[in-house]
Amino acid sequence: MYEFHGWFQLSESPKEIEFGEEKFDDLLKGVRDRVAEIDWASGEAALKVFNGEHLLLVNGAPNRRRDEERELTELLEYVARQLPGSWGLLYEQAEDMESPPGQGGYRVRVMARGEITVRLDPFLSPVQPVVED
Repeated sequence: MYEFHGWFQLSESPKEIEFGEEKFDDLLKGVRDRVAEIDWASGEAALKVFNGEHLLLVNGAPNRRRDEERELTELLEYVARQLPGSWGLLYEQAEDMESPPGQGGYRVRVMARGEITVRLDPFLSPVQPVVED
């Protein structure tokens, strides 16, 4: 199984912008269009607004890594490129994941300042014995 859970706060720039809302709306439309194209049987991508902040939420648990992983990667790379002030985390694990972290652990994709880096999870890995017996 391939499991993923993530949230990303969307922002046009890491700097505070006073007059950029029209540009942000256009950039947000591009993300909205990409999210609308996603049709995962065992997962979802959604845009939400909480207290005026725009968030991209992604969750899923397909039987194996297939189109979901590729489409998810493309979506996150698009967001990082178009909205470089966006930031957030994607936790993912799969039985066939080689590295990092290998079977039995989670990896974390971290989005910050237009870049996506891969880190090892210090909280839920290794799944045995931290989460399961």
